[in-house]
Amino acid sequence: AYSVMDQAKQVAEASKALDVLNEISKILSTGLDKETLSICVSLCESGVNPEALAAVIKELRREAAVVAARKAENPA
Repeated sequence: AYSVMDQAKQVAEASKALDVLNEISKILSTGLDKETLSICVSLCESGVNPEALAAVIKELRREAAVVAARKAENPA
């Protein structure tokens, strides 16, 4: 069984890793915030294919851009 200290160390390491990943994400201008990155990491750790996840994110962004453009053309 893990001790409280072991668990705290794991949490600290995971947090540091997420901070590093967030900095890389910013440098690469991914547009993903820390919470979204955390969700993506969790999905990948759960077995989701990273390339498929990236494709879904790109498609959602394209769809969001189309919706935003339509709203700009036809304001309510």
